[in-house]
Amino acid sequence: MIRPAVPADVPEIHAMVRELADYEKSLAEAKATEQQLHDALFCAHPAAFAHVAEDESGRTVGFALWFRNFSTWTGTHGVYLEDLYVRPQARGGGHGRALLTELARICVERGYGRLEWSVLDWNEPSIAFYRSLGAAPMDEWTVYRLSGAALAELGS
Repeated sequence: MIRPAVPADVPEIHAMVRELADYEKSLAEAKATEQQLHDALFCAHPAAFAHVAEDESGRTVGFALWFRNFSTWTGTHGVYLEDLYVRPQARGGGHGRALLTELARICVERGYGRLEWSVLDWNEPSIAFYRSLGAAPMDEWTVYRLSGAALAELGS
């Protein structure tokens, strides 16, 4: 079952964010707290949204955290999928596909033009899964990021 996250889901979402960061060999960079996630997802005007996947016994086995973006080329909003994660013991059960299907449904229902995300180039299982859904890599684009001291320097 896929459903929108509720405040009581924050501890599980936080735990899965950390599991994902560990899988991606970046646990030390995962600094978000449960309170920060709660505030981002459940404030008066949230900038981020989450859906959770539950197994048949009601246990949370995965999540998708996303936000709206905007394309000046299409003139429409889209969804940027920040994190998609299914716990290892639940993989292969259709939860990842169901989470992406729900986000695609939201895009279609709202007239959004894109559903986008990034994947680490070494994550072959995920790449194969995304390709099986019809997703195409944007190989000609390179992601750039300002953070830490470089962000502080430019911003001041």
